[in-house]
Amino acid sequence: MREYSSPVKVEIADDARLTDTLYARAASEPDAVAARRQEAGQWRDITVAELHGDIAAYAKALINAGIEHGDRVALMSRTRYEWTVLDYAIWSIGAVTVPVYETSSAEQVEWILSNSGARAAFVETADHAERVESVRSSAPDLGEVWTIEGDDLARLRETGSDVDDAALEKRRTAVKVDDLATLIYTSGTTGRPKGCKLTHRNFLFIAHQALEGPAQHILKGKENPSTLLFLPLAHVFARFVQVMVVEAKATLGHFPSTGPELIEQFSEFRPTFLLAVPRVFEKVYTKAEQKATAEGKGKIFGAAADTAIAYSKALDTGRIPLGLKLKHALFAKLVYGKLLAALGGNADHAVSGGSALGARLGHFFRGIGFTIIEGYGLTETTAPTTVNSPEFNKIGTVGQPLPGTSARIDEDGEILVKGDHIMVGYWDNEKASKEAFTEDGFYRTGDLGSLDDDGFLSITGRKKEIIVTAGGKNVAPAVLEDRIRAHALVSQCMVVGDNRKFIAALVTVDPDAFEQWKESKGKSGTIADLTEDPDLNAAIQEAVDNANKAVSKAEGIKKFRILPSDFTEESGQLTASLKVKRHVVNKEWSQEIENIYAG
Repeated sequence: MREYSSPVKVEIADDARLTDTLYARAASEPDAVAARRQEAGQWRDITVAELHGDIAAYAKALINAGIEHGDRVALMSRTRYEWTVLDYAIWSIGAVTVPVYETSSAEQVEWILSNSGARAAFVETADHAERVESVRSSAPDLGEVWTIEGDDLARLRETGSDVDDAALEKRRTAVKVDDLATLIYTSGTTGRPKGCKLTHRNFLFIAHQALEGPAQHILKGKENPSTLLFLPLAHVFARFVQVMVVEAKATLGHFPSTGPELIEQFSEFRPTFLLAVPRVFEKVYTKAEQKATAEGKGKIFGAAADTAIAYSKALDTGRIPLGLKLKHALFAKLVYGKLLAALGGNADHAVSGGSALGARLGHFFRGIGFTIIEGYGLTETTAPTTVNSPEFNKIGTVGQPLPGTSARIDEDGEILVKGDHIMVGYWDNEKASKEAFTEDGFYRTGDLGSLDDDGFLSITGRKKEIIVTAGGKNVAPAVLEDRIRAHALVSQCMVVGDNRKFIAALVTVDPDAFEQWKESKGKSGTIADLTEDPDLNAAIQEAVDNANKAVSKAEGIKKFRILPSDFTEESGQLTASLKVKRHVVNKEWSQEIENIYAG
């Protein structure tokens, strides 16, 4: 058993709360820039006074609407300026924000609203409102539903005009550091999603430890620091960065998409640092490579990439050969400068999380002068619990425990973590809360890893069966697999997609049901003969379509393959209780999985 701890750098006061910094700045430096907002295609500066005014106005309106201290308020929207405003408005009155992904299915929305007991909801669009209204019967506590796009917010804002500043300040200062700030629902390996109870202390602790630790150079050491936030604020990773930026008194921008148009926004916004999942950096690399190839410069780009990787690796040795230095200087003018310009030209660091970046991509970007720092965390840990730093960056690891946190490797290889950033438990689920912690208070992550002598953590596997796509989306395979297995023709199903661009599935056919189906369709041959048969694939597609209804679009299965033989206990692919041995199937059908993604 190995353990590594980092000493705490900032103590969080018992009378602290998430709104303190912003409200204090409204009095001390109202004209400072707090955010930038895109309007009619142009970025406009938002002062601290304007941001505070928006937050206070909606906080007063929520008081007028009868939202009490501790009430849950759902927030379903893409990443946009209003998300941050409403989040802080909810916190200003001691209420609890319950994020809902805007891609969530009706079933997911129904569970979150009903389980959390949400008293009200903000949604972005009319479509979101319809989704919420369609499940209202299952959420008896739900009252008002306000739509961000349209006139609802303007009307709501007006209703708070009778609430004075003193009344708002009384509500705001009644909030304690250990009060709940949010319930974030995270998928489990089985059963329904659980709501992680995260407090004001959780967010303040991890934000300030990061600011005095690995983020000090990135944020506090920069003049006019800023970032463009484009990951979903429903995810704890983006939410942590939102809080960290506010606490650092930096400038926050919002963009609602990670699509191709995002890269164009980098040069418009010109952030000083980026927060992203590996898929975004893959897109930057791929776009540059494709452009070079189209211009007949593919070989030059390939040589430049190899040079950048070699240069980064040489940095770790402390010795860079003269020839490599000369080649690197040449490609800096021909290639690297253009890539850095595509990232805005103002940033030299980024933080990556959600899934593994990969050593090659990490070395490539560091080699061109843009260091990507990887970290590791979960919803239950309020995002980061270990992270690399600009000064100590071991590419291929997820860094050391943040100040004030500890990491331990249990006897079975499971990563255990401890600190004031760990959730206080799962909402309305005492059994799961108790099972999540060791007797001495360490949180069981469910992931497998190793610690080196310097305390750098490497992730070696997943004890729990959560799949994390290349885009950083957490997917619980059991939800999809159970539904697919319910189809008469299906025997077994295994969802794949860890560190991949999308979710896919391997499906086996029930031999008995197959014979009946074959006869009804006038077919001949074995299952192995008909894995590509259009009718058989159409039947399985029905099962997949039904399963996809239970999850968001990002979690849905995009492709599947019918295997020629079933999983059995005798073959070693099933346990005695008929559970799929994922590592065995992954190994034995690795080529089939590669074929799915090769296309």
